[in-house]
Amino acid sequence: MSCLQVLLCIIFPPLAVVDKGCGSVLIVLLLTGAGWIPGVIAALIIINSKK
Repeated sequence: MSCLQVLLCIIFPPLAVVDKGCGSVLIVLLLTGAGWIPGVIAALIIINSKK
């Protein structure tokens, strides 16, 4: 997890997970729409998880 990805998770969560696939982007986008904090948490979890 790089500093740029963490910064993107905080500023615009869907953009941070764009390299993880369409499903991840959709989930984070929906959670960000429901509330900014759930989107940030989901993006950080997805970025931190290993494939």
